[in-house]
Amino acid sequence: MHSNPFSDAELARRVAATRQQMEARGLDLILLSAPENIFYLIGLDHWGYFAPHVLIVPREGDMVLVTRQMEQVAIANMVRNARFLGHSDSETAADVVIRHLAGTCAGKAVGLEAGSSGLSLAMGEALKEGIAGAEWRDITGMVDALRLVKSPEEQGFMRRAARAGDAGTQAAIAAIHDGAQEAEVAAECLSAMTRAGGTPPGFGPFLRPAARMAEEHTSWGEGTHEGAVFLEVAGCVARYNAPMGRLVSIGQISDEDAAMADISKRAFDATLAALRPGVRARDVYDGWQAVVDAAGMPEYRRHHCGYLVGIGFPPSWTGGPRVMGLRHDSELEMQEGMTFHLMSWFTETGRGNFFVSNTVLLGPDGAEVLNDTPYGPHVV
Repeated sequence: MHSNPFSDAELARRVAATRQQMEARGLDLILLSAPENIFYLIGLDHWGYFAPHVLIVPREGDMVLVTRQMEQVAIANMVRNARFLGHSDSETAADVVIRHLAGTCAGKAVGLEAGSSGLSLAMGEALKEGIAGAEWRDITGMVDALRLVKSPEEQGFMRRAARAGDAGTQAAIAAIHDGAQEAEVAAECLSAMTRAGGTPPGFGPFLRPAARMAEEHTSWGEGTHEGAVFLEVAGCVARYNAPMGRLVSIGQISDEDAAMADISKRAFDATLAALRPGVRARDVYDGWQAVVDAAGMPEYRRHHCGYLVGIGFPPSWTGGPRVMGLRHDSELEMQEGMTFHLMSWFTETGRGNFFVSNTVLLGPDGAEVLNDTPYGPHVV
């Protein structure tokens, strides 16, 4: 049986932290719709999130989950700390929420995730129109912020996910040769990740030929590989995603790419060294950029040198529609227990291509790389 991965104590800690935030903001009730945040509080892991879910969290008393009635068996098997109200497909989740809360919200401060991928404009407007007397507040990011620091239980899932990612990456590398079918490499990657305990990640894996390296979020097609192969793979366990990236050269590596590999790896190590509890995200980015500048490439900049990762549902492994990046202008404080997809990416530089990225855990003494696949260069 697909069961809830979290202990009762872990779930209780999260709900208590959420209610502390509600208390601090003067909120009587919140309506959560982001799949990642609902999973965080009640442990419902399924693909039913394509349809709207609303988790009603009062300051005190029972939480109530509203979604399609047909999900009742999965919810009964997994959800231990919330009541369930289902709806038929002739009505909507908003209809049920409005009916459930009828007459109870006058004069109360109610929080709504305006920036949630699980909340359409139509549903948000219906909730605001149908729940009489509420004072509405936007709580976008409130629960997301609680998810940034991982508990020991969560760190265990991240470690397992990283092992699955390594298995998939190493199997893909072993399958690559001149003329290898793109689909064959993907099949080996997916098979190895699955056998290593991995489940479908938030998106990807992204496995594509060098000619399409700059495409960002595309994967394998019907062609064959030549020259080099781009690999960006996330192992996933209990919805915790651990991404990593490697570039594989076929036959040989050019002098330019080899030189870029040296810069990339040194920059990655500098980023690791800069990632300490108490520093800001911009300090970590500056650690990466300093190596780039010293290598005579001050014009080469990235939108970030990594981002926070953890719980992620399709269509993303970033944890929702926003990316919490290690940007040059971010004041986000680094805290022990945060996990990152840390990257040192050099593509379209005009001086060769190379990149390496790993899932990294920030511990009390600094950053720990959770992946064990060699950085490369990988030449097959």
